[in-house]
Amino acid sequence: MREWWRDAVIYQIYPRSFQDDSGDGIGDLKGITRRLDHVASLGVDAIWLSPFFTSPDRDMGYDVSDYKGVSELYGDLADFDALVARAHALGMKVIIDQVLSHTSDQHPWFTESRASRTNPKADWYVWADPQRDGTPPNNWLSIFGGSAWQFDTRRKQYYMHNFLTEQPDLNFHNAEVVDALLDVMKFWLDRGVDGFRLDTVNFYVHDKKLRSNPPSKWTDFPNNPYEAQDQIYSKTQPENLDVLRKMRALTDQYEARMMVGEVGEMGNRQVEVMGEYTEGNDKLHMAYSFAMLSHDHTARHFRNCIETFQKRAPDGWPSWSFSNHDVQRHVTRWTPEGGDSDAVAKQSIALLTSFPGTLGLFQGEELGQTETDILFDELQDTANIDFWPEYKGRDGCRTPMVWEAGVINAGFSTAAPWLPVKPEQAARAVSTQEGQNDSVLATYRAAIAFRKSRDELRLGTTHFHDLPEPLLGIRRSVDGRALTGVFNLSGTEQVLGITGEAALVGPGHASMSDGRLSLPAYGFAYIEEDGDLTLSPQSKTAAD
Repeated sequence: MREWWRDAVIYQIYPRSFQDDSGDGIGDLKGITRRLDHVASLGVDAIWLSPFFTSPDRDMGYDVSDYKGVSELYGDLADFDALVARAHALGMKVIIDQVLSHTSDQHPWFTESRASRTNPKADWYVWADPQRDGTPPNNWLSIFGGSAWQFDTRRKQYYMHNFLTEQPDLNFHNAEVVDALLDVMKFWLDRGVDGFRLDTVNFYVHDKKLRSNPPSKWTDFPNNPYEAQDQIYSKTQPENLDVLRKMRALTDQYEARMMVGEVGEMGNRQVEVMGEYTEGNDKLHMAYSFAMLSHDHTARHFRNCIETFQKRAPDGWPSWSFSNHDVQRHVTRWTPEGGDSDAVAKQSIALLTSFPGTLGLFQGEELGQTETDILFDELQDTANIDFWPEYKGRDGCRTPMVWEAGVINAGFSTAAPWLPVKPEQAARAVSTQEGQNDSVLATYRAAIAFRKSRDELRLGTTHFHDLPEPLLGIRRSVDGRALTGVFNLSGTEQVLGITGEAALVGPGHASMSDGRLSLPAYGFAYIEEDGDLTLSPQSKTAAD
């Protein structure tokens, strides 16, 4: 029997920004539960909840101080149980974040670990002696700026932190640590969750010898010095696979559960690690990376990501998405100044649903939501403040969901929200798009429904037509049936000649007649074909 997650469309909910029912300006679990009907109406199969655990919120919940507790900002365990029950009643699975590579420095484990070099948890975090001159043990850097080492006066040692200084890294070379984290996962599995999104899954294990990283092959020095190193020792170690096998063995004890890992790597390496971590049936069920969360909006890039993964791990499984809580929203990344962002948004969901693998959506993208312009005095993502203003942080994609036009804060909260709801975002409220057949929201529903109705898109093998930029042609076939998606990734009309039996089906923004397919700016089409379809670009003049 085919596993449910292989064909799934997963909708990410950022709890802080989805719906505030308590009236404090911050989203909560009861608010999420109340709005789940909207999510279900999209036709998605599962929701992924970003962290809602007990946390001092130095990194908006990704600094956990109690893995088994719910932050009072979001409610309590009873609220979580009610959310799971409602999601299941609506036919949706529930996936939750697990931030296991590091904890908050306020976690009781770290409080005990830093107290001395001899206590029972002394080796639960990555501690190392200073060099003779007092400098850190090696040259490893933090993603958020500066050294990845922080000196602690209690132990007179440095502890490692790949992210904030308030996020000390756990020591996965210690079997007790791995067992404790497996116990955390078991707690939530027993509570009824259907799977986990594993944060920074390739960061778990570090080089035990603490060897310094070599420089990367940069030409212009990067904005973030972290990218000036090739992190061959500070992450993505071979021993990481053993940890993943233990996690898989746990989830396999439960029926129909899954794990999707976030791979933080650079270039083609990130897609290769996705394959390495999912090949076979003893590690992750699937993985995603930042490969398609980039500014690269070219046919070559999308094709390269998919083909690289298939070559690296033909029996692995990818998860693809265009937006999430860590990156600028894709319609803003991919729409040129003065361009039609709604057209980009509509094409994006058709493009995504043509890809093989599991798909991820981020709240608000079904509305064509754009990046919010955050001013310095509105900043909440202080983790990245060192890189302002060249990098304005992640607040712009995390602003509240907009539900109702003409209502205070677009229906998100009756109080001042933790991040502002600005007019440009409020104009895309759910209420303005419901019942509008040409809306972005309607296009999302249609594209997801079309994918579910076509075995070619869910189950089919994948091949690409050889087309020049800005055209992407992806052919999906199964049991002698073939369906080709054609996408014009530019703001200029493109025309293709077609030979072979072909008919337009499903959602699309294109026209076909006399053996020619005309794709307007950011147009797309699905073509039902006989297996002998050929596509040949034509000049617009020749087509006329």
